[in-house]
Amino acid sequence: MKHNSFKNDYSFAAHPKILEALAKFGAEENIPYGLDRHSENATRLIKETFGAKDAKVFFLAGGTQTNLVFISSVLRHYEGVISPTSGHINVHETAAVEGSGYKVITVNGKDGKLSAESVNQTVRLFTDEHMVKPRMVYISNSTEIGTIYHKQELTELYKACKDNGLYLFMDGARLGSALTSFDNDIDPKDLGSLCDAFYVGGTKNGLLFGEALVIVNPELAKDFRFHIKNKGAMLAKGYVVGIQFEEAFREGLYFELAKRTNLYAVKVREALTKHGYPLLPSSTNQVFAKLDKKRAEALIKEFGLEKWEEGQDYIVVRFVTSFKTEDNDIESLDLYLSQI
Repeated sequence: MKHNSFKNDYSFAAHPKILEALAKFGAEENIPYGLDRHSENATRLIKETFGAKDAKVFFLAGGTQTNLVFISSVLRHYEGVISPTSGHINVHETAAVEGSGYKVITVNGKDGKLSAESVNQTVRLFTDEHMVKPRMVYISNSTEIGTIYHKQELTELYKACKDNGLYLFMDGARLGSALTSFDNDIDPKDLGSLCDAFYVGGTKNGLLFGEALVIVNPELAKDFRFHIKNKGAMLAKGYVVGIQFEEAFREGLYFELAKRTNLYAVKVREALTKHGYPLLPSSTNQVFAKLDKKRAEALIKEFGLEKWEEGQDYIVVRFVTSFKTEDNDIESLDLYLSQI
């Protein structure tokens, strides 16, 4: 039975409505460098959606670039950013932040998350000028292992940051999936008051590419366009990203696609549970299953899965649903699980 893979959520170019919008405005002349009417309209829609009416919004190409450009704009070279050990900036960005001269201070969080207490404890370890000075906290929502922050957790974490003179930055590569999770209690409008900055991920939620960085704290937005250009991240054809985000937020497509990925992730969990495979905690479009090596290798080959963790007699594999996941993919998975 022919089926799509569960390798990631960006193996298909873009949702048809995004491609239609790009085609529609493709022959239109636009002002470059993100100063066009589409980017302005997308900015307005994003600020309204996330309760950040006074924020500044900047469009960049990808997640690693967004993390590096923002973090490096805030920190001095004697300052560091606190991150979960599993954080994207620590594990999956080839030391982009540290390679630019900024220390990533890792903390073993629970379920991939940092807590207010873990931040407080970390700050207490860094006592004087002989050690890097913590200045920022980096989190992802959803996390690298598909878990999410709840409102109380985020509220307490933000307070701990303010109490310790730290900025809170949320990586939102899969923000849509987090905010439409069946377990979520954060309203999108809450984010404007619970972070100093966050970004809205497009690459992993049906856009061709692009992330929308929302800087809520005005002191962090000063001269930020200079910093984008200095880091080689300013897109001449910035309107290409603006058009996509305008379409994504014009009539709710962004959250519609995210809900769809989560719905199919639930179906993946049901198929795995039906066949007796233990799952790791997750409530978004990333599903992690612990399998014996023979079955894991078979599934990796058949469905293009990521090998997440490997022990002596087991492998944890990752399933990721996307805007292109369909019922046929779930049926193929269920049938294959019954045969191996």
